[in-house]
This record gives sequence, structure tokens and C-alpha cells, in this order.
Amino acid sequence: MALLLGVDTGGTYTDAVLIRDEAEVVAAAKALTTRHDLAIGIGAAIEAVLQESGADVREIGMASLSTTLATNALVEGQGGRVGLVYIGFRERDLEGHGLREALGGDPALVIEGGHNHAGGEAKPLDKEALSAWLETDIGASAFAVASQFATRNPAHELAAMEMIREITGKPVSCSHHLSARLNGPKRALTALLNARLIGMIARLIEKAEGKLRELGIEAPLMVVRGDGALISAEQARERPIETILSGPAASIVGARWMTGADHALVSDIGGTTTDVAVLRDGKPAIDPAGARVGPWRTMVEAVAMRTTGLGGDSEVHVIDEGLAGGVTLGPRRVVPVSLMAVDAPELVHKVLDEQLRSDTPGEHDARFVRAVPGIEAGGLPEKDAALLERIGDMVHPVGKVLRTRMEVAGLRRLVSRGLVQVAGATPSDASHVIGTLDAWDGQAAEKALTLLARKRTGAGNRVAEGPDAMARMIVEQLTHQTALALLETAFAEEEQDFGLPPADLARHVLMQRGLDGHRGLVRLEAGVNVPVIGLGASAATYYPAVGERLGCRMDLPQHAGVANAIGAVVGRVTIRRAGTVTAPAEGRYRVHLGTGPEDYTSAEAAMDALQLHLEADARTEAVAAGAEDIHVSATRDVRKAEAEAREVFLEAEITVEASGRPRIAV
Repeated sequence: MALLLGVDTGGTYTDAVLIRDEAEVVAAAKALTTRHDLAIGIGAAIEAVLQESGADVREIGMASLSTTLATNALVEGQGGRVGLVYIGFRERDLEGHGLREALGGDPALVIEGGHNHAGGEAKPLDKEALSAWLETDIGASAFAVASQFATRNPAHELAAMEMIREITGKPVSCSHHLSARLNGPKRALTALLNARLIGMIARLIEKAEGKLRELGIEAPLMVVRGDGALISAEQARERPIETILSGPAASIVGARWMTGADHALVSDIGGTTTDVAVLRDGKPAIDPAGARVGPWRTMVEAVAMRTTGLGGDSEVHVIDEGLAGGVTLGPRRVVPVSLMAVDAPELVHKVLDEQLRSDTPGEHDARFVRAVPGIEAGGLPEKDAALLERIGDMVHPVGKVLRTRMEVAGLRRLVSRGLVQVAGATPSDASHVIGTLDAWDGQAAEKALTLLARKRTGAGNRVAEGPDAMARMIVEQLTHQTALALLETAFAEEEQDFGLPPADLARHVLMQRGLDGHRGLVRLEAGVNVPVIGLGASAATYYPAVGERLGCRMDLPQHAGVANAIGAVVGRVTIRRAGTVTAPAEGRYRVHLGTGPEDYTSAEAAMDALQLHLEADARTEAVAAGAEDIHVSATRDVRKAEAEAREVFLEAEITVEASGRPRIAV
């Protein structure tokens, strides 16, 4: 009767759950995410769930972590300095797939070497150039290696990796270890981003494991991959990029476990974003083009997820132009005024009261700023550094910190670097005013929305008649933007092509009038034709109105607020390996292995040999990941052509999947 501990680190909260025998949730708890040191929030959440359950830590047989750290780090341009070794390519190939942009000034070496499409050596590896470059001490915390056609023959990547390790002792990320597909620049980008994350994820796992041991939990730690599967903490250290979209993937796995749904849209509202995905046949749809993170498209397998900058902590923007007025939300997250007032109650209320006494609404009313402790602030422009010093370690009203309009852009840059946080009105504040949320300072929220409501439209009227009307306007806008996000995903996943982009279809006048149930000479009806599973701590507050708007069933599971943490612990260990058989000459069939190419005299023999190799590799990796009761399956995609009235073998791709439940310590 073992207990399973699941932990998820989100933008606002870190969640923890205890599940007994994969059958029932024993307890769930939340703690504020500590962005400067995630381990603090993780420890607080675990301690809270242990206290609530009264469980004996010796009963915990497995712990699992889902995290947004990798995704957030890449989106925000964080991570270690990386050296890229680019073998067999041209200098201009660094422009492919945003590779030069992703380097961001980090060092890169383009040298001769690489192989051709058949796995034969194109040119010898220039080891002298590589050795000379490494001896210069470029200051990299890790290295990425990508060689031309490395998936057909990885010999030069492996040789470069050995040299780098011998000379520098630093971690090395090889592109062929991360994907078996062609497209060198895209593989290089994936390897580069992976190398950038190695130190960061290693520190997170080390701190998380340390916190578990400190609490007396000896169970092994697993980590959620971007496709919802579980991997061991050691595998996550080696391939941290596979944890991008870990949190959203865990939420879909949790949604399936809680509802048993086979076909549904899953919408997870957090503090910063709303993530929408599709469940088909009980499994999350996988993005065939590879996971997108920030501006980059990687070769990492991950859930097909559409992320919108819309959450409970989205910034409220007042539309005071035109005659009607209104609000929009996001995409930036801010600290709710009601939460900032918990941290600095005297200052926040004093400033809000002063602003309310003023006859003229101010541009920065109900907005505050504070520095984030413990973040390295090196490399700032002089003016930005001066602004950061002025902010210091106190909470300030934004209007008192900014001395010129030029500094607005500087403040925005400090926010993007994660050095400061801005507080402002959010849907969470609106919920405090309406009375559906009472976690923080409701009085501060009411004052903030009063300030927003008194702003004037182009017609000279107030935007809203008081804080209650302002709160309803904000919540109605969240309903509208959430419905658009769900419609965009539905149109994107439709099999039929409607001839317009999903965003345009969702906003089309006929679609919106159909949702309104227009009745005239023309009758229009529209809606979502599958259930929507609403997840997130605030789903019960906001999503009933979304379901009503879309004319669909809205499922709100009992533990929707901790779905990510549930998904972190109920998933399966799944290892996929893929390989290729080519025909470089008539009667010769080449298997492209991680150890190099091997030739066979028949296609069937070559495919059998490759499948056996992949099955053994996948099973070994699954065991290393902590799986038991492993099931192995394989698929073959064989491509042939007709030539002179006979079939000619061109190429075959074999994919093997080893899947099992994680072992539970007893």
C-alpha cells in the first residue's frame, strides 16, 4: 500500500499530492513558487502535504517532479554559456533554424568533417582545429556537438565528445543522442539548448533530491518528460531539454487519470498561461514537428500544446480609447495587487489611498515594483543598472520609481531578465472583489479596481461604475479570451481544412454569431463538439462560464487544481528509439546504428537487425529509468518505388517503444 508523491512547480504555485496505489488522492497542498530557488517552494509544498495527510514518509515509494524550469529558462534566454562544435557544415549554416540567434554570442567552431547520407566519411575530422580551440579556455559550462549526417554515422560526434571531455572535463551534448532524424541545423539547435540547460536542471534535481532526503524520503525521484512519460532523475540530468513542456504534459496525464476521458480538449489555466491540448484515444496528441519553445522549434517529442499568455495573474490593460472602453488581459504576468499587499501591507494601502484621493487618474495607478532577490544582474546597460539600484530591496509604486518615459522600456527589460517583478490588477484581484477568492488581501484588490474603473473613455465616461462592475468586466474578458484559445486549438486539430488560420476562424464573425445563437433569416449555431476538461486552481471559478459560452460539457475534476502534480506521479515510463535502413547500392542494405553503419545483403535481414538493436537499447533505457513490467512494440515505415515493373527498396524507418510502470520502492 505504497504512497506516491507528485510535485509540480508552476509560475505561481508549487503543488504536491500524495496518491495511494494509483487509485486515490490522499492529500493535496500548495505553496508559493520561489523563483529564485525552486527547492524552497518544493520543500514547502511537500511539508504541507505531509502535514495534511499525516503520512509516514517511510510509506512513500516513489516521488516524481514536473517542472516549467527548462521551458521558462529557454523562453527567457537563461542558462549556461555553451560552446558549439559544428562539424562538416558551412559558416552560413549557423543561420539555419535560428541557430545563430540561439547562440546569443556564445562561442561556435565550424570545422571540417562529417559524413554523407549513406554514412560514409565526407572529410576527415579536423582534430587539430578542435584541440586548439578547446585549449583557449572559452569559458563554456557545457558543449554541444553536431556533425553532418551524424544520424547516419555518429563517429565524428563521438570523437569530438571524447576530445572535449578529455581536454575540458565539461558535459557534452551530442545531437544524435537527442534525435535520430535528419536536418543538421535543427539537431544542432536541439543539442545547443540541451547543453545550456544541463547545469540548471542538475542543480534543481540535486536540490529536490536533497530536500527529499532532508524530510526522510528515500524513494527514487522521477521527472516528467515533455510527452508526459516519466524518466529517471539521472536521465533528466543528461537530457534536460526533454523536460520542456513537462508541466503541461503532466496536466494532460492527470486529466486522463481523473476523468477517464478518451476524446476531449484539456485546458489548464495557471497564473501565467492557459495551455490547451487534445486527448485522442486517451493519449495526448504529440506535436509531429517537434516541441516549440519560445522562438525555436526543436526535435524534442512533446505534447501538441497551444499556450496563450492568459492566466489568473495576467495583467489587466484598460482600453480607454474610443467611445465604449473595456479591458484586455495578458500576455504578461504580474503579481496581483492583493498578493503584493500581503507582503507589504502598509505601503500598498498607503499608496492606493493616496491615488484614490487624487482627482485625476494616473498612468501608473495601482502598479508597484520590487526587485527579485538572488538573481545575477551582470551585463546591464548603465541606465538599467541605475534603475535597478533605485528599486533596491523595497516595494515601490511604479510612478515614483520611473523618472522619465524612457525608463519604461528599461523597467520592461529588467522584468524580462527576471530581475524585478511588477504588481498590477489581475483576474485574481477581480475574483477577490466578486468574492470567489479570498486567499490574499481583498481590500487592496477593491481599491486597485476602483482606480481602474474611474479611468475615462474617449466619450468622457468612466470605464466602469465602480470596482464590482470592473471585476465583472475583467472576468467576462477572461471568459472570452479562454473561449478563443479553445476554439483555436479545436480548429488547428480539425481534419478538415477551412481555408483560414485557426486564429482567424475562432474570431470570425460567423463563428462568434453562431456562439450567440443568431436567429434571423439565417439561423447560426456553433460550439465545441467534445467535452472540455478544465484544470488549474481557478478553473472552478472561471470555466463554467466558458463551457456555457462554447455550448459544451465542462468537466471540472475534484482535484483539478493539482492536476499537474497528479500527472507527475501516475504516468508511465516510455522510451522511444528510432533508426533507419538505407540502400546505398543494389543488393546492399545499410543499418545506421549509434556505433556506426553495418551492411546486410537483404532488406529484411537489415530491418530485423536494426529492430533487435533498438529493442535492446530501449529496454535497457527503460530499466535504467526505473520501469518494470516492460512492454516493447515496434513499427516499420518502409518506402519503396516501382522501377522496371519491380519494387525497389528505398529506405525504412523503424521506431521501437518500451513502456512500463515505474518501480515502487518498498
